[in-house]
Amino acid sequence: MAAIVHFEIPTDNKERANTFYESAFGWNLSPMQGMDYTIAITAPSDEQTGTPKEPGAINGALFPRTETLTTPIITIDVDDIDAALAQVESAGGSVVQAKDAVPTMGWYAYFKDTEGNVLGVWQTDTSAGT
Repeated sequence: MAAIVHFEIPTDNKERANTFYESAFGWNLSPMQGMDYTIAITAPSDEQTGTPKEPGAINGALFPRTETLTTPIITIDVDDIDAALAQVESAGGSVVQAKDAVPTMGWYAYFKDTEGNVLGVWQTDTSAGT
C-alpha cells in the first residue's frame, strides 16, 4: 500500500506565506538550496533524514503557485514512479507534470485523479549516499 509522505502548499507571496505558517503553527521553514521551494518541518524530525519522529506525522513544503498547481497537494510514496504513473492513467487519471528529478534525493511527478484533484507521487533514490 502506498503511503502519504509529504504535502505541498502553493503560494502567491513566499514571504507572506512563510510568516503566516511560522506564526500560526510554529512550523520551521527553510529554503531548499537551488530551488524556489521552502521545506516545512511540522513535527520533530530526525536530523539526518528529515523524517518525522512521530508516527503518522508528515513534513511538507511551500512552492510558487502555477497555472496547473493551484491547490494544496498530498504526495504518495511509490517504489516505481514510471509504473505508478502508468497505473494512474490505466485507472482513468492523467499525468499533469511528468517525472522530474530532485538530485541525490529522488523523482516526483504530479497527476490528476478521476475527480479532478491534483496529487503528487514520489520515488526515493535508493542509490543516494552509496
